[in-house]
Amino acid sequence: MSFRHAWAATFAALLLSACAGGVIPPGASGPAPSGPVRGSDVAAQPVPATPRPTLPTATPAPPAATTENALAAGITRGPDVTSLIQPGDRARKALEAFRISCPSLMKRTDQSGLTQGSDWNSACAAASSWPEASANEFFSRYFEAVQVGSGTAFVTGYYEPEISGSRVRQPGYEVPIYRRPPDLIDVNLGLFSDSLKGKTIRGKVQGTNFVPFDERAQIVAGSLAGRGLELAWAADPVEFFFLQVQGSGRLLLPGGGVMRIGYDGQNGRDYTGIGKLMKDRGLIQAGSMQDIMAWLRANPAEGAQIMNENKSFVFFRELTGAGPLGALGVPVTAEATVAADPRYVPLGAPVLLSLDRAEPNGIWIAQDTGGAIKGANRFDSFWGAGTRAREIAGGMSARGSALILLPIGSAARLAQQ
Repeated sequence: MSFRHAWAATFAALLLSACAGGVIPPGASGPAPSGPVRGSDVAAQPVPATPRPTLPTATPAPPAATTENALAAGITRGPDVTSLIQPGDRARKALEAFRISCPSLMKRTDQSGLTQGSDWNSACAAASSWPEASANEFFSRYFEAVQVGSGTAFVTGYYEPEISGSRVRQPGYEVPIYRRPPDLIDVNLGLFSDSLKGKTIRGKVQGTNFVPFDERAQIVAGSLAGRGLELAWAADPVEFFFLQVQGSGRLLLPGGGVMRIGYDGQNGRDYTGIGKLMKDRGLIQAGSMQDIMAWLRANPAEGAQIMNENKSFVFFRELTGAGPLGALGVPVTAEATVAADPRYVPLGAPVLLSLDRAEPNGIWIAQDTGGAIKGANRFDSFWGAGTRAREIAGGMSARGSALILLPIGSAARLAQQ
């Protein structure tokens, strides 16, 4: 399961789908901790750029094709990679991320239909010892560019939140962070009917029936209390809500330590983007994460009710070692990892973005997925942790063009299929 966790929307979708703030729920006891971590409430000012035009669209596969993937969307060969890559540190970070991804990339079944595991052997072998100083040359030598579908890209941002938390409940830390309940069950519906292949549901057994698991409002009200499921305690319930949307984060402990937590399941309820609700109701006009946070902090009672309209609830486990981990099972890399739809982008493949906002332009590696990251040319850029990451990710919304970099020779094989 990825850092972005499978159900979650991403931030600019979040803009229309998430929030953070300072609502204290009914029944919380004790004073707020001194100096709670709230991060920056100001989105970074975008740096304008002119995106590269998309290529003339290739003819997609016939409508009879039942598989929704890159081949069905249509593939267009792009220009030489050397002409596309701009100087800068983005390629260095992308090379590091690609190198980390290679073991999983070569073993993974590519849902997009664009590559086979063996296609990556030469590039991965070279990446293992290739110097970062000439990363541009690496991507130019081993890859060719293709456009999937229209190539029209929409890119948002995510980051690893840092919030105040405690391993034990104490005054000021009253919001439970729950482990995955043992009675939360995943059901693969494809085992029961071929027509349901690829579909899963989550719930719990009640008597002889399989029923939906508790929704957010029930859990917040204490439906899981007293079962020993508390992994830790957060100081701010809305900051924790926001961390749930991200699927992973850092708890800054009272004594100065850090506890990293990561996604360990979700209650199976549908995700509702509260930002969209707020905008539809005229509560906010702009769309950045910071705009949503500001309204929620100014209207705590209504904010608590709005959060509960999102019935989805995320459970966590403590993370140790390198991380956070993406959908490939390897650590994601700040300013080098993007979440993508694996039906259209091979996970582990380089992606070249050219957008109307300069910060995300350049090469990224598709190491993650996300519930709102659906369709060709839809990406979510990872910016790391800390204030800068929060400011950029919170307001990231960029449009332009995208190309997928495939091992040389892949496009010719695809043309013959």
